[in-house]
Amino acid sequence: MRKLAVTVLAGMLGIMQAHAGDRILKQEPGKGKLRAGQTVLVDDGSCPKGQIKEVKGGSNRSLKTEMKQAGSPRTHRCIPHP
Repeated sequence: MRKLAVTVLAGMLGIMQAHAGDRILKQEPGKGKLRAGQTVLVDDGSCPKGQIKEVKGGSNRSLKTEMKQAGSPRTHRCIPHP
């Protein structure tokens, strides 16, 4: 039973790592292509050596209130390359 659990866990880890590699893009997704809170890594050369750009999707709402714009903007930051 323990051997089966270890095998299943190792398989799940391998799948998770394979999917993490799919998230590194060569260019940033266009407007409206990321869901709010969705995060992707973009290797477009805009960050210093050894780092990669992390892009987090905003809410893309354009409705304005009296004081401020509703929703949240897309965010960008450089992080250590995984």
